[in-house]
Amino acid sequence: MATKEEVKSIVSEEEWALRVDLAACYRLLALYKLDDLIFTHISAKVPDSDHFLLNAYGMMFEEITPESLVKVDIDGNIVMDTPYPINPAGFLIHSAVHSVRHDAQVVLHVHTKAGVAVSAQKEGLLGISQQSLFPLGSLAYHNYEGVALNPAEKKRLQNDLGDKKFLMLRNHGLLVAADSVANAFLMMYTFQSACEIQIMAQSGGKELIPLPKPILAGVEAMIDQVLHGLGGQLAWPGLLRKIQRQDRSIGVDGSINDNLVWQMSKL
Repeated sequence: MATKEEVKSIVSEEEWALRVDLAACYRLLALYKLDDLIFTHISAKVPDSDHFLLNAYGMMFEEITPESLVKVDIDGNIVMDTPYPINPAGFLIHSAVHSVRHDAQVVLHVHTKAGVAVSAQKEGLLGISQQSLFPLGSLAYHNYEGVALNPAEKKRLQNDLGDKKFLMLRNHGLLVAADSVANAFLMMYTFQSACEIQIMAQSGGKELIPLPKPILAGVEAMIDQVLHGLGGQLAWPGLLRKIQRQDRSIGVDGSINDNLVWQMSKL
């Protein structure tokens, strides 16, 4: 495998910055126990190209580094030397989203126990928690068709997702389509939290209190107000510092940039 210096010397500054963020995101999924051994993926579109980055098949998420990420085209063909393969079933789902949703720079998919449990419930995600507000504002469902190896499934998945940002894959897991790595992580963290809360609330065996319908109707404006238009960028520097404390070798920058400081000064 190429060294950090070797990869950094042959990719653009923008791609290297994306690789650092993406590797950090993989490690955050492992840290928050949202991984599934070597399975599931986060894919990210390389700036100003038709290529994508995703994890090397066979590496644990806490092992992912910026230089180990594999670069592929939309068909999953590897376009940069690497000793690792990719998971073709995994990228089939991601390529289905990337090929029609050009706003989705990052696609994050997990197989968490709570996510699969809720996806197996006929009613799906219930509006019973503050956390559920976020995904319910832009949520779609896709029925299970077996292990994702059939290219014909891509069109059905695309139709089911539409213009939504959150997708519940029935009997399978959770997926988010985001415009940045930071937003993808925050969206999935919240999606997963909503599922965990639902399973815990249902385990009590008592009647649940649904969120008022007027609150659900105004969820998008509410979310923007809470995050002050910054989305995941508000939490991302702190998350990078957390990962840096775990392992400084990944080389993330957890500093708060000048633009974010200016934005936060207006809060």
